[in-house]
Amino acid sequence: MCAFVIKGGVLIDGTGASRFPADLRMDDHRITQIALPGAADETAAEVIQADGLVVAPGFIDVMSHSVSTLLEDGRSVSKITQGITTEIMGEGWTPAPVWGANTEPFRLHGCPGGEKSWENRARNWTRFGDWMSAQEGVGASVNFGSFLGGTTVRLCVRGHAAGPSTPEELDSMRRIVRESMEDGAFGLATALEYPPGSFADTDELTVLCGEVARYGGIYSTHLRAEDDSILEALDEALEICHRSGARLHLYHLKAAGRSSWPKMAQLLQRINGIRTLGTEVYADMYLYTSAGTGLSSVLPPWASTDDRLKDRLADPRERAQIYQAVQTPDGTWEPLGSLNGPASVTPLGLRLPNHLQFNGQSLVKISEALGLDWIDTAIELILKEPGRIFTAFDLMSEDNIERQLLEPWVMPGSDAQGFDPSRSSRDALGLHPRACGNFARFLGYYVRDRGLMSLEEGVRRMTSLPARHLRLAGRGELRTGAFADVVVFDPHEIRDRATFLEPGHLSEGVHHVWVNGQPVVRAGLTTGARPGRRLHGGSKVRKPSADRI
Repeated sequence: MCAFVIKGGVLIDGTGASRFPADLRMDDHRITQIALPGAADETAAEVIQADGLVVAPGFIDVMSHSVSTLLEDGRSVSKITQGITTEIMGEGWTPAPVWGANTEPFRLHGCPGGEKSWENRARNWTRFGDWMSAQEGVGASVNFGSFLGGTTVRLCVRGHAAGPSTPEELDSMRRIVRESMEDGAFGLATALEYPPGSFADTDELTVLCGEVARYGGIYSTHLRAEDDSILEALDEALEICHRSGARLHLYHLKAAGRSSWPKMAQLLQRINGIRTLGTEVYADMYLYTSAGTGLSSVLPPWASTDDRLKDRLADPRERAQIYQAVQTPDGTWEPLGSLNGPASVTPLGLRLPNHLQFNGQSLVKISEALGLDWIDTAIELILKEPGRIFTAFDLMSEDNIERQLLEPWVMPGSDAQGFDPSRSSRDALGLHPRACGNFARFLGYYVRDRGLMSLEEGVRRMTSLPARHLRLAGRGELRTGAFADVVVFDPHEIRDRATFLEPGHLSEGVHHVWVNGQPVVRAGLTTGARPGRRLHGGSKVRKPSADRI
């Protein structure tokens, strides 16, 4: 049993209440005392001086992609050095269940550490809980949990096929969702911009979310569109939750493309109106004007039907059809290359030796060097590169970022994996600065420098807000009896340092971090300890059907 007393700090308890000077004691994995300065019981405890520092609950990242990196290296260095003590994964893809047509568990995230042996191991993960159990075996510095990936559900039953699902196929999907909720999934999480998940229609998602609702779960979604059709995409998400009874969470809230920026005010007004009627809607966001995803997002989703994207690009006739679809979008998909123009598209994950020189250059610059137009340039890079090409898309408005942050139901989310920059090659990096900087950027720039909200409110957004939304009992607040997830940081020095060209710079200003009462960061250095626990979402008791479909 270990005990710590943090002395001399200012406590911000995570509820939004005013800060106050106090000492805090932890025994084993719980907070056992919050006392007036100098009054804490120091018996058999290590004393940590926190003069001039803030003591707060550990931060919760509701949108993590640490699927493979946490299995490879459970320390999640880029996250814990920002004060993050809990990561919730699952947008679109999860490595389990592996069943039916879903035979590549790490297709999106890559095998942990590049070790192909993980593929063979994961093929036995026939249930969602098998993956979570494997992570428990590896251990983690952070607490961890996940939603069930909506794309994974469809892959299991339909593979990469487009079109509506049959009643029999829907029954199989419902079983997968039901088993995953029993295994502790927080709900169903979709990424409706990307195939084959984008092939799921509203009715299919409503049926699956009916199972989620019966366990008190959440429907989290990367909306089907974040461009000019964002309001219609929001309507779809609201309809799914209204018909199914599931609660709603919006991933990385944003309006993408200059023409859509004015629609953010309408979207926020719509959500606030719905919330006043008692409907639960929450959202997370990363705090950068550039998105990060694969270069293939400039192409229409149907080009990837049946997993034949490169085959189609290699066929002159089909390539011409894809080219025409990109050149003249028909409004049925989100053309990321056209939203702000090709000058806003910057590949960062090119791997071939003859392409390395183009990393960090816009598609316009690359096309000039290759003597092609921007569409053919993108097609050639996608066709020739061995894997997914991580790309920055400069799509968002700084004014909207600040406007969104003013909403009390919006919380930071990294949309990134945790990793150790000192051990990772450039290919293994998240390649977006949000991995190392999103939470520190929130506190340092938007809360402190821009003054968008009080420090107490800023801490609430990263602690009790997500904890209550996810129903994480005993986490997200500093109070006697709560789990000892605690961060000590300097409010004057905390800041992000990562950039798109140098995404591996860790943030500064976090001095100490405890997870379940064990230190994972001491004096700014990671300890290597892995006291994180598996977290379960939803209810273990299945409710009767609401019959709302």
